[in-house]
Amino acid sequence: MAKLSSSEQEKVELEHQAAKIFMRCYERDSGHEIRHLWHNRPSKPDVSCRLEGERLDLEIAHLYGSELEAKQILGRELNEETCLELRNLDSMTQPEERLLKALNRILYNKSLKHYRSERVWLVIRNAHPAWDRAQIEALRNKIDVPPSHPFEQIWMVGDWEGESGIIKLFPCALR
Repeated sequence: MAKLSSSEQEKVELEHQAAKIFMRCYERDSGHEIRHLWHNRPSKPDVSCRLEGERLDLEIAHLYGSELEAKQILGRELNEETCLELRNLDSMTQPEERLLKALNRILYNKSLKHYRSERVWLVIRNAHPAWDRAQIEALRNKIDVPPSHPFEQIWMVGDWEGESGIIKLFPCALR
């Protein structure tokens, strides 16, 4: 197996963190045992686990808002031009509009993927400190889940550490 670059290794670590947080919250909320996390190669979802003994694959995404905000959140160096773009972005749109737009962008992009898997759940980890569980729940019936996608269920981890728990986005009984 080829050695991963530092950015690929960071991506794997972030996916594992998100999956562990989701699994812990899901097990606590549902009472269903979810265990044994392992990472997959391309053409499969990011990680796999066992839900009540049955294989379940998880595709992991992180909701940052924009590439620039992702750099800021992950502690990357930002040049003056990037800082100016972030200030302009903040002044151009309301936080709720940006949240909805960013979430819909992830849902659309992930809907185009195809996996060699029987059961795939999409887990989106909210990485943006300005967005919280209440804002996400308020937008639940406004999100645009594409009619065709490979996911049995779509979940969101409400915050970086998972302290606010998880939110089921699809299928959603509140619609």
